[in-house]
Amino acid sequence: MARENVTTYFKKLLLGFIPEPDPLYAMMQWLTEQLMKIESEAKVGAAKNAHSKTRRTYFSGYRVRRFDTRLGTIYLTVPKLRNGGYVPFFVVEKKRSEQAMIQVVQEAFINGVSTRKIERLAKALGIETLSASQVSEINKGLNEQAEEFRNRELEKVYPVIWVDAMYEKIRQNGRVVNMAVLIVSGINKAGIREILAVEPMYNESEDTYTVLFNRLKARGLEEVWLVVSDAHLGIQKAVSKCFLGSTWQRCKVHLMRNVLAHVNHRDKKLVAGKLKQIWNQPTKDAAIQMAKFFIDEFTEDYPEAVETLENGLEDSLQYYAFDDFAARRISSTNMQERIHKEIRRRTRVVGIFPSTDSYVRLVTCYLIEYSEDWSTSRAYISERAIEEHEMKNRRVA
Repeated sequence: MARENVTTYFKKLLLGFIPEPDPLYAMMQWLTEQLMKIESEAKVGAAKNAHSKTRRTYFSGYRVRRFDTRLGTIYLTVPKLRNGGYVPFFVVEKKRSEQAMIQVVQEAFINGVSTRKIERLAKALGIETLSASQVSEINKGLNEQAEEFRNRELEKVYPVIWVDAMYEKIRQNGRVVNMAVLIVSGINKAGIREILAVEPMYNESEDTYTVLFNRLKARGLEEVWLVVSDAHLGIQKAVSKCFLGSTWQRCKVHLMRNVLAHVNHRDKKLVAGKLKQIWNQPTKDAAIQMAKFFIDEFTEDYPEAVETLENGLEDSLQYYAFDDFAARRISSTNMQERIHKEIRRRTRVVGIFPSTDSYVRLVTCYLIEYSEDWSTSRAYISERAIEEHEMKNRRVA
C-alpha cells in the first residue's frame, strides 16, 4: 500500500473512533484484536480459511478472556488453536506494576477491607472484578522478581547516591500505621542511574539508616564518593560511620525551603530569587561571597532565616568539589523527589495499604521499570567526567 493510501486509511480509522463513548478504550480494543490476529496467524502459519503449505495447525473457534488495563477491562476474543494453544503476548508480558496493583486488591480482600472500598479501588485501577484464579495467574512469580531485584548484587563503586524516604499508611495488626520506605538511587561508574535499595522501616533514625547502608555493603557496595540527602541527622551519622572518606551533600532545595519557612509570605518571591543565586555561582568561593551579600541584606528583617542559611551553607556547597559533574544533578535530591511524586500518583488510589509486603512490592515493581528504562537511556553523568574526577583524586592522593 502506498504511503498516501496508508495515511488516508489511518485517518479514516482514527476518525471512526471519535463517536465512541470512550475513544481511547475503543482504540485499545481494536489494537488488541489486530495484534491477536497477526500473532495467531503467525503461529498457525496461515491466515484463517486460507490454504498454505507452511500451515502448522488450524484455528478452532474462540474463547473470551478478560484483560484488565489502565483504560479499563477489555473482553478479548482470543483465537483457539487445535494444537499448541495460544495466549496473546501482551497478556503474558503485562507490566509488573499493574500486576502488583491487582495483588494489592487481592490482599485487601484477604485482610477484611470492606467490599465497598474494594470495589472503588478496583474501579480506580480500571478493573471490574477479580477472581482468585485470575489473580493467582497474573501474580505468578511477582514476589520473587521483587525480592530478586531488592537483593541483587551491586557494583563495588557508586560515585553518587541519593537517599530519601517515603511514608504511607499501612494496615498492621488491625490498626493503621505510618511506614517509612527508604529508597536509595545512584549512578554507577558508567554514569547510568540505578535503584539500589527499597527498604521498609518504622522510622528514620541513625540505626535504621545504618542498617540500610550495611545491607548495601553486604550486597557488594564498597565505595561511595558523594551522598546526597536532606539534613536528617540519622543519615549524616550513618554516612560518616558506614562510608568512610565519602562526602555528604545537603540538598540545596531542602535548605532553601528551610530558610524560606522563616520569611513573610509577601517577601518570599524576592528572597527566594536572591537565595537561588548562591548556588548558581561558578565556584564555591563565589557562592560563599553571594551568601555573605544575602546575609548582610536580610539579617535585620529575617534573622532566623539567615541563621538557618549559615548553619547549612557549607554542607550545601560540597558539590563544588565534584566540578567534573553537572552541578544541578548532584546538588539536590530533585531526581529522587520526582520518583516519589510519580509513585504517589499511582499509590494514592489505594489509600491505606493492606500490608507492608503489598506496599513494598508495588513500589519495587514501579522502580524495576524505572531501572530498566534508565539502563537503556543516556548516562545521567558522563562516564568521561567520572573517569576524570577519579584520575584527579588519584593524583592528589
